[in-house]
Amino acid sequence: MSINTNYSSYASNYKNTTKKSDETKNNKNAKESGVTTSTVELKTSTPGVTKTEQIKTGFTNVNDYSKYLQDKYSYMNTGTTSMEGVPTTVTVSGSFLKKCMNDPEKAKYLEENLATIPDCAKMAVNGSLGTLTSLSYQIDANGNITCISSGTSDPDGKIAKENAERKAKEKKTEEEKQAKKRKEKKAEEEKAAEKRAEKSEVRKEQSEKLVKGRETHNFTVSAVGTDVKTITQNLIVGSLGTFASTGVSFDIKA
Repeated sequence: MSINTNYSSYASNYKNTTKKSDETKNNKNAKESGVTTSTVELKTSTPGVTKTEQIKTGFTNVNDYSKYLQDKYSYMNTGTTSMEGVPTTVTVSGSFLKKCMNDPEKAKYLEENLATIPDCAKMAVNGSLGTLTSLSYQIDANGNITCISSGTSDPDGKIAKENAERKAKEKKTEEEKQAKKRKEKKAEEEKAAEKRAEKSEVRKEQSEKLVKGRETHNFTVSAVGTDVKTITQNLIVGSLGTFASTGVSFDIKA
């Protein structure tokens, strides 16, 4: 079964959903290197629901652009992968990548569709009357998308079992990936906590030295006069001045 989606009907709606990046300074630096980051609203597989995403354009060659996309969508142009336990391929024409790498409108369209493919694969699996044996999503040079699914009635359940095993492996891999991220995040947090503790210890030592230093500055100040308020004020001024030297004793005349 094949399903085709035409790119041209998408393009006219792009300007209404694109947002300029709030990172003006970062964009300026990015432009100097040729790559520009834009903040946009991407449609999701849920009708009426969008998500904010940053996309990049301005690449000088297709290889760099492909690498950027594969870092975000590991299943693009990397052969057969597993989605919901079903062998799945996602291919994007090099010609269309070349068109997208410097065109924010086309780039948004491409990333919007790449991002929703895993959810769409899940829909295809759950909506199939039989057991799917393969899925493929193909985006041609003009941005048109063809989805092809193959399946069988699978009377003995062999294929369903294989799909379930692949799905379990896929889930385990994802869990290990998330666990690794959590471990790395925890390590970063612990490292940051150690730095904070070290800074706190340094501040504590400095504070203790300051207090200790103050404790060794003994002083005696006296003030003489006929007005209590003036005498007290002179006494305070005199006591503050003694911290600059040790063991100072002097009289202040009002």
